[in-house]
Amino acid sequence: MRKTYPLRPEGKHPDRVLEAVKHDIRKYLKRERRRELPEGMHFWDFDCRFGASQEVAHVLHVAALIGELDTLAKTGAVQAYVEILARPAVRQPRDPASDTASAPAAQSADVNDPPSSPSITPAA
Repeated sequence: MRKTYPLRPEGKHPDRVLEAVKHDIRKYLKRERRRELPEGMHFWDFDCRFGASQEVAHVLHVAALIGELDTLAKTGAVQAYVEILARPAVRQPRDPASDTASAPAAQSADVNDPPSSPSITPAA
């Protein structure tokens, strides 16, 4: 999908237009993810470019697309260029050595807990 969305059309509230653009992008992503995968592929990956126009569009991750759209709309931009190209991809196995190095050390639940207030026993 390569599309230039107007963000400030005449006679429409800019917030509603922005929500419609977000809806259109999410709808496209959902539709592409439903497509049949080629043999041996695990998921659909997306190559994204985004900017105020096609000439100034930059590459970004699909998860950052909506946030960038919000930022661009807050600056008062008149239009937004969105390019999303789906491609099949294979999951890469994780390296077990890097998982243990980056994972925080396990702690028991009561190590950092503040001391509890002493219980009050009634006097006999």
